[in-house]
Formats: sequence, C-alpha cells, structure tokens
Amino acid sequence: MKKADIGLIGLAVMGENLVINMESKGLRVAVFNRNTERVTNFIEGRAAGRNIIGTYSLQELVQALEKPRIVMLMIRAGKPVDDMIDQLIPLLEPGDIIIDGGNSNYNDTARRCEYVESKGLLYIGTGVSGGEEGALLGPSIMPGGSPEAWPRVKPILQAIAAKVDDGTPCCQWVGRGGAGHFVKMVHNGIEYGDMQLISEAYHLMRDYLGLTADEMHEVFAEWNKSELDSYLIEITADILAYKDEDGTPLVDRILDAAGQKGTGKWTAEAALNEGIPLTLITEAVFARCLSFLKDERVYASEVLPHKVRKYEGDRRAFIEQIRRALYASKIISYAQGFSLMRAAAKTYGWDLNYSEIALMWRGGCIIRSVFLGQISKAFREDPDLSNLILAPYFREALTESLEGWRKVCSEAVLNGIPVPAMTSALSYFDGYRCANLPANLLQAQRDYFGAHTYERVDRPRGEFFHTNWTGRGGETASTTYNV
Repeated sequence: MKKADIGLIGLAVMGENLVINMESKGLRVAVFNRNTERVTNFIEGRAAGRNIIGTYSLQELVQALEKPRIVMLMIRAGKPVDDMIDQLIPLLEPGDIIIDGGNSNYNDTARRCEYVESKGLLYIGTGVSGGEEGALLGPSIMPGGSPEAWPRVKPILQAIAAKVDDGTPCCQWVGRGGAGHFVKMVHNGIEYGDMQLISEAYHLMRDYLGLTADEMHEVFAEWNKSELDSYLIEITADILAYKDEDGTPLVDRILDAAGQKGTGKWTAEAALNEGIPLTLITEAVFARCLSFLKDERVYASEVLPHKVRKYEGDRRAFIEQIRRALYASKIISYAQGFSLMRAAAKTYGWDLNYSEIALMWRGGCIIRSVFLGQISKAFREDPDLSNLILAPYFREALTESLEGWRKVCSEAVLNGIPVPAMTSALSYFDGYRCANLPANLLQAQRDYFGAHTYERVDRPRGEFFHTNWTGRGGETASTTYNV
C-alpha cells in the first residue's frame, strides 16, 4: 500500500478539516487520535472514500508515512504537545519533521525546536488561522522553527493555504525558533483589537443612536464595501441579521460575557517585555475581562445608575463619523502590532518580512481584509518603516478621519458609553506625534525620590545627571537602566 505524504494527530474540528483540505489537494494523509473511536468515526464518515488512512497507535501512524516523515500535531497547546513530542521522538528517525499547528506560546515553540533538533529531528511551530472554515477551504499559515524543514513542508503547506487574488499562497517562511507562533500570536492580538473596535461601534449605534439590529446590519453591510471591507465586518453584518426562533435578533439574547483563550494576553505580555506601547490590544483584553464581571456590573448599574441620552443630531452623519473612528483606530491597532513584531525581531534575531506577513493575512485568516494590501505595500516600499502610521497612505487616512474620530470619542465619554479601544488608539496617536510629552516631569520625580538621574535637552543623548533636590540627598546617583 502506498504510504502517506503526511500524518496528522488530533481529529477535533480544525484537525479534521485540515485533513480533508490536504486530501483535496492530492495528498495522502494518515490520521491518529488519542480517542481511537474518533478515528473510526472519521474514516467511516467524512473521510469515507477519500485517500485517508486511519491508524490506531502512534507506531502505526509512523509506519504509514513516507520518509522523511512529516507528523503534524493539531492538539491542545501546553503540556499535551510536550507529551506527544516525547512519545514521537523514539519512533522517528533523523531528518523526520514534527509540526505543531496549535496555538502554542512562542517561547514553548523556541524551546521545543531546540529540544527536537538536539534529537536529530526537525521542528516547525506554525500558526494556522481561519477557524474551521479556513482549515477546510484554505487557512493563513505562519510557519517557523527549523529552516532545514521548510523546503520539505513548503509544497504541502502552500498547497493547503488560502490564496490571494494573484494566486500567491498565504503561507511563507517566517523565521527560526518561535517566530511563526509569535507572528500568529500578534495576529490574534490584532484580532482581539478588531473585534473590540467593532463591538464599540455597535454599542454606540445601539445605545446612543438607538438603531435596531436590522438597521445595524445594513450599516455594517455598507461598511463592508468601504475601506473596512473585511471578514469580521462581513460576519458582523450576518450576525445582526440572524433571527432567533421567534423572529427576534439572536444577538440580543447572547450574554455579554466574552471568553478568551490567552493569545491576547500573551501579546500584551510580550509588548510589556519589549517596551512597546500596545495600548489598544491590551485594552481589548481588559475589556473582555471587564465583560466577564457580569454580576458585579449588574449590581453596579443599580447602585451607580446612568441613563444614556439619545443622540439628537443627524444620525447618518454620526454613523459616518463612527466608521472613520473605527478605521482610524484599526490603523493604530495594526501599527502597534507591527511595531511589536519589529521589536521582537531585534530581540530574537529574526529576519521578518513585514510585507509578506501582511500578505499572509490577506486570505484565510480571521483578520483578512482589503486593508492589509495597503500594509503590505507600505512595507514593500519602505522595509525599514519604523511605524505604519508614518507611511503616506496611513498618514492621509488618519488625518482625514481625525475630526470624526475625536467627535465619536468625545460623545462617548460625555454620555458614559465605554469605548476603551477607540480612546486608547486616539491617545496613542496624539502621544506618538507629540514632540514634548510630560515625561520630563516624571523623570524629575524619579530623580527626586530615587536618584534615578535624567538626561538634558541641552546636552547630548546618553549623558545622565542627578540633582540634589532637597540639599539633603547628596550627589550619589542610582544606576541608569531601563527594564
């Protein structure tokens, strides 16, 4: 019997759909699942009549593969991945490849890559984005790890990946070690930001403008024909049009307590470690945390009551201002995300291609949008671009949106409607283009109470000074460093 081109472990929704995707591209796939009943159900169900081999042990899976073997894991991140790697290593031979396609932390991926390579094997940690539909029809795939493995897996991963209009696959090599999972983590952080921004626009239209779900469906459907054309805007329009069994909007009956699986938090943690102001995505994470305090919020609404007054102006004009505020804030979110990747690339020695990363996100993934084409173009024209908002296209877009952006944030604050992502984006924009921030006072305070020193505007950068502010502190200064 002809052996399989690739083996896949983990037949949950993403795993199953990736297998069907692979087989549809002419690949022969061997599958295994810890719960072997799931293997039987899959082989006798969706996989029936397809070029898919069911196996019932890791030994059987490995024996079913062509050499050098490729084994892809689609299992829960964390300890299960480490355990599976340890079980596979004795069964594999030098040059064989293990791929982790789950949402693993990039630090774990870097560690695993070194460990697997020390055993004579090769390792790839890859982000796979697009949900179950993307896995089936073509996801965005962000591989990193052992560079020697890329030529072997490239034909497979690019075959199953989404394609942009010119046929370019949404899958390119990202970098060594944990680079692939880092880029996927930032993708997920941006996803948090996009979803929060859309939710804030919805909140304003629902509570301040008094629009019905059907009216908001029309708004989002129209926005999807503008610069905001994207998967998340598209599905938001669909969600708002969806009716429950009694004909009322289903969205109105969904509890306002958002869940999360940790990748947004990891992105914020990485930003803190790199010293990058990832304000919007961090606010999006905190917004989910706040939403989960449902019982506390209900009680607070009773003891700290507030009634939102209805907007009395031109609703259509204000909807356009909300659109502009959403678009401007979205630009900031992506600018912060790419700044984080640039900082991490320096820390870990990755040679990231930001234009290609933007193209990888153009199709298949959750944040796919027309907008990403402009990001790719900006980095293609200036690979050393320090911040996305400095590119001509985005400078102009932010300038044109600024009045509406300020108007929306002002109205929200004045009327007690929380828009943490939009307001944090505006504050970042104002702070980034402010030549003289009040950090001079802050630094003076640090020197006053802790002798932490300061630089002077009339001296070269890198020279540090300490003042004996009270006459009692002496001239001894603290060591100068930044965490």
